[in-house]
Parts: sequence; C-alpha cells; structure tokens
Amino acid sequence: MSNQILQYALYIVILVALAIPLGKYIGKVMNGEKTFLSKAFVPVENFTYKVLHVDKNEDMGWKKYAACCIMFSVFSFAILFFLNMAQGVLPLNPENIDGTSWHLAFNTTSSFVTNTNWQSYSGESALSYFTQMLGLTVQNFVSAGVGIVVLFALIRGFTREKGTGIGNFWVDLTRVVWYVLIPLSLVVAILLVSQGVVQNLSSYTEVQLLHPVTLDDGTVITSQVIPQGPAASQIAIKQLGTNGGGFFGVNSAFPLENPTIFSNMIEMISLLLIPVALCFTFGRNVKNKKQGVALFLAMLIMLVGFLAVIGANEANGTPQLAQDGAVNMTTQGQPGGNMEGKEARFGIATSSTWASFTTAASNGSVNSMHDSYTPLGGMITMLQMQLGEVIFGGVGCGLYGMLAFAIVAVFIAGLMVGRTPEFLGKKIEPYEMKMATLVCLATPLAALIGTAIACYVPTVMDSLNNSGPHGFSEVLYAFSSGAGNNGSAFAGLNANVPFLNVAIGIVMLFVRFMPMIATLAIAGSLVRKQKVAVSAGTLPTTGALFIAVLILVVLLVGALSFLPALAVGPIAEFFQMIG
Repeated sequence: MSNQILQYALYIVILVALAIPLGKYIGKVMNGEKTFLSKAFVPVENFTYKVLHVDKNEDMGWKKYAACCIMFSVFSFAILFFLNMAQGVLPLNPENIDGTSWHLAFNTTSSFVTNTNWQSYSGESALSYFTQMLGLTVQNFVSAGVGIVVLFALIRGFTREKGTGIGNFWVDLTRVVWYVLIPLSLVVAILLVSQGVVQNLSSYTEVQLLHPVTLDDGTVITSQVIPQGPAASQIAIKQLGTNGGGFFGVNSAFPLENPTIFSNMIEMISLLLIPVALCFTFGRNVKNKKQGVALFLAMLIMLVGFLAVIGANEANGTPQLAQDGAVNMTTQGQPGGNMEGKEARFGIATSSTWASFTTAASNGSVNSMHDSYTPLGGMITMLQMQLGEVIFGGVGCGLYGMLAFAIVAVFIAGLMVGRTPEFLGKKIEPYEMKMATLVCLATPLAALIGTAIACYVPTVMDSLNNSGPHGFSEVLYAFSSGAGNNGSAFAGLNANVPFLNVAIGIVMLFVRFMPMIATLAIAGSLVRKQKVAVSAGTLPTTGALFIAVLILVVLLVGALSFLPALAVGPIAEFFQMIG
C-alpha cells in the first residue's frame, strides 16, 4: 500500500511542478506578451491572419465571439463528416477501408468537434490514415483550442471594466494552437516515438505467431495482423488537448500506443497538464494568484479524494475474487486486488490513477477497462463526469465550468449574509446566475434524459452485454460520458447502432455548446460592469471557507442530480456483491 501511495503522490507532484511554469507561459501567450517562442511564431501568426483575412485589432462583443465559435465548429463538422463518409475514395488508405455509415459519421463528427472523442468504432479497422490525420488530429487541436479561448473570454469579462469587447476569437484560437498546443504536442510526440509508439504510413503487417492458437471450432490461427499508422502525433494531442480518442481500438492499453511505463507516465501527466496549468494562468491574468490557487486546491482535493476511493476499492478487490478469504489478495509477487481488465504492466495504482485522471479531465483515454472495475470504483469514474467535468476537466471548459460553480457559490453565500454577491470585484446579479445555472445543469439534464429514453429503446437493450444493475450502469456511463464531453466508456455496450450514435451525438453537441454560449454571455455581462471596492462585507474567495463552500456546491449538484440513478446502478451492484 505504501508503494501505491508513493506512486499516486509522485504523479501529482510531477504534474504540479510542470503545470506552474506552463500556466505562466499560457498567460503570456494569450495576452500577446513576448515569450521565448515569439521570434519563431510571430511571423507564422501574422501570416495566419493574412490568409484568413483577420483584423487582429478587432475586439468582439460576446455575441460576435459566440457566432464565430459556432460557425467555426459548424465548418469543422461539415469537413469531418465528409471525410468519414468519403474515406473509401480518398488517399492514404492502404487497408482500403470503406466510408462509415451516416449515423457513425454523425456520432464521430459530433464527438471530435466537441472535444469528447467518444468512439463507437475501433480506430485501426474503421478509419483510414487520411481521416485520422486530416480529420481527427486536426480536430484534436482546434476543438481543444476553442475550449481554451472561451475561458480567456471569460477572464477578460472579470478584468475589463465598462466595455463591450471580450477579445478576438480568431486571434485567440491562432495563438493557443500555434504557441501552446503545437509545440507541446511536438515534444510529447518525440518522447512517445522514443519509447516505441508507432509513427509511419506503412500498410498493416502480418506476422507469424510463435505458438498457433486453436479456436473452439477447430480453426487454427497461425498469424496476426499488426496495425500501423501515424499514431504518436495523434496520441500526443489526444492527451494534451483532453481529447482521448485512441488511434487503436483498445486505446492506451495497446503496446503500440503505450509501450512502456515511461510512455504511460508521459501520457498520464499530459492529460491533466493544461487543465492544471490554466488554474495558475487564471490567477496570473486576473492579477490575483491566490484566486487561481484556491480553484486549483478545490479541484485537487476532490481529485485526491476520488482517487483514494478508486484505488482502495481496486486494491481490495471483491469478496468473489478473495473467495471469502480463501485467497490471499496481498501475496508478495502478484498484483493482488481487482486485476480484471487491467494491464499487467501497469497494475492497480497506475490503472486507478489513469482512470481517475481521465474521467476528471474530460479526456476519456484509458489504459484499463472501466467496465471491469469494482462497483464503487466504477461509480467514481462516472461521478467525476456527472459533476460536469469540473475537477480540472477539459482544457478551458473545465475551468470555466468550475467558475460557473464559483458564481453559484458566492451567490448563495451572499444571500446568506444579505449582501449582493461579488466575485473578483464584479457584482453577481440574476442574469449571471441564470447563465451559470445553465452551465451547471446542462450535464445532468442531458445525461439523465438521454439515459431514461435509451432504457425504453429495444435496440439499446439488445446492445448490452450485461443485465441488471451493471447493464443499467453501462447505459448511464455512456450518456454521462457524452454529457461530460469525456469519451470513455464501460464498453459492455455496443454503441454502434443508429439510435445510440444519434442520441449520444446530440447529447455531446448540446452539452458542449449550451454551456459555452452561456459562459460567453456571462463574460459579455461582466465586461460592462465596473469593479467594486473590497469592503468588510465582501466574501473572501481565496480562503479555506470559500474552497469548502465551492466543493460542497459541486458535490451537491452532482449528488442531488445523480444519486437516484447511481442507486439503481453501481450502488445496487455493490450491495449485490457483498450480499
């Protein structure tokens, strides 16, 4: 156990040590300040504006900023949908893979445009290199960028006074892609290739097995097809951009996608690196570093608490695995605990950490099978998504989601003491509260309504590999993943059917763009206000009391919204297990 705790602590220490300087760098980039990459990228940045006919000095109001965001996403949707449908006649398709069905194309397009990366397909058998590179990888960059720029629009709402402009969407997106996402992805991709992650355009390779395998029907398998492709470049941005879509079907449990313990650490640190860094960026750019630290601590406390629950449950296993005490689960030399669905290379601690990080970060990549986790371990992965993916969450969107909860928290606290609530010097009034409520409730509404409808559809029931509470958990997890823009899955559900592809696709689009528009509306409202001076009645939002209130508000929204559904699924399964 002490070894596992040491692993958990090491991952978090490395993560924070890297995130602090990165947060400062991102703040400089988005403010247009000089950085060590300016000499190389300023000409590229200016050329981009020239090609796109962008006036970099334009300061957009929130409605135009939102319109640009939506139009860009609609354009991205159209291009990616076409690539999915037409890949059979497009180049870089050595395996001659046909175009996907219309409903799978809709689901995949919705998924990658919304930074969800839910996959109802296996990458190596469903998509060509051309679609993976020009379609998915490009969306991994720009969908992540869109989330980050909306956060900075909100930051300007807090810092500017008596204005209307919250920035320029095209300038913000250009800077975050060129200065942040591309350089980081290049470094991570090189590190991954050094560990053996595949990066080529070769055809798939057929190799002879050392020991032939005989199937139940007598068929003898003597060879295996090894998939190839430009994987490292996509894996780097899938982690850094909290995208998560695997180049190969089994994601980061596959040796060619995650070959060593060092590559595992690189990928796991990468999936939370930018979300953590943005907390420190926020504090720097609002000129209140303590505020950024307070938000970071609130997220970290919840992450550590949930990680402890997952790790403890997976390490202890189940009564069935222990056979009522007849099997020693802690024998030296064997992993112990619940190793079902986990890579033997990584074990309990690393698998549990990844599961916690990926469902907290709106990433969705996996190095183990969440469907095989213990009932309570699997429930926590679900709950982290159901809270709105605000425990660090996706790049940008996780922090602006948490800021919506912060607005709700200060509003409640203000009502309790009879004062107009204030946050970062701006009064929080009914309009901001309405918009913040939309942000907070979008995930529960979409997930629960989608799950309820799906449970009445016969094709969904036919797609389940399990019945009872676990079968319900698989459906609930799928819609929670889509509603959290996460993308991971319990995977006991065959989601590649028309209803699920369309329903989950609609959920992903709703939960991406409804909170995004509401956040920009908050930014537009705040930017017009004048800052008020701090007084004796102002609620401090950087201390332990505020952190506790913020955590309580986040947990209450999740608990009150999802507890009945969780009681029918993983909680019922837990009591069945111990009964």
